[in-house]
Amino acid sequence: MTDLRHDGDDVYGTDLDDEVGADDAGDEGAGSRAAAVLDYVARSIVDDADAVVVDSEIERGRLVLRLRVAPDDMGKVIGRRGRVAQAIRTVVRAIAAAEGVEATVDIVD
Repeated sequence: MTDLRHDGDDVYGTDLDDEVGADDAGDEGAGSRAAAVLDYVARSIVDDADAVVVDSEIERGRLVLRLRVAPDDMGKVIGRRGRVAQAIRTVVRAIAAAEGVEATVDIVD
């Protein structure tokens, strides 16, 4: 069985902390790492990475992350039957929970 503990390197051999800006995580407040991971994952999936925008705000004590992508990339981010979107939401919720924050991801037009 493969050991899946995080040692700072992702499966591609790059340092994920450098990719998502872990050094700046404390500067932006609660959930900044979750927002950075959402941005990283979205840019990795879409064709037009420059069109990816992640907005964050706190609503009713919960971090709400809104993901905007180019119209042509919406299908890639949502996936068949919403499976990619659900996977993204699960990963972001887990990262936020590790930071002690409850988070949701909205994919907006």
